[in-house]
Amino acid sequence: MQDNTKTRRKPNIRISQSDHARLSALASTVAARNPEASDELLAELERARIVADGSVSAGVVQMGSTVTFKPDTGDAKTVTLVFPGDADISEGKVSILTPIGTALIGLSAEQSITWAARDGRRHELSVLAVSQPAPEGDAADRRAPASSTVVTDA
Repeated sequence: MQDNTKTRRKPNIRISQSDHARLSALASTVAARNPEASDELLAELERARIVADGSVSAGVVQMGSTVTFKPDTGDAKTVTLVFPGDADISEGKVSILTPIGTALIGLSAEQSITWAARDGRRHELSVLAVSQPAPEGDAADRRAPASSTVVTDA
C-alpha cells in the first residue's frame, strides 16, 4: 500500500479575464529568463476557469488580494499577491512568479494545494481567508496587517 505517494488532484480555481490576460503576457515575457516560473504560471492559467471581470467572488485569490494561509511548514502567514515589480517580502508582498504566489492564484478560503518549492520539495498550504484591495482612490495603499486572527468553527 503506497497511499502516501498518490498524487493529489489540484483544486478548481477561478481567474478573471483581465488577470488571465495580464498573467499570460507576464509568463510569456519572463519565459526566456525564468522558464520554471513561466511554465508553472502557464500551467495554473491553463487549468483555471476564466470568468468575466467582476464575476470573481471576493473570496477568491486574485492579483492584489491579501491572503491568510497555513503552510505545512509552520504558522499562518498573511501576504498580498502582486506583480514582480511590486514584490517586497518585508511588506508582505509576494510575487505571482514565486512558487507560493503561483500556487495561491485562483484559490478560495478552505481550499488546499500541493506545490513545489524552488528546491524541488513538495509542500501543502491551506487558504484560511481572502480579502480584496480597497477600490481605487479609497485608501488603496493599505498594507496587510503583520498578523491576523482567523476565526474558524472549532
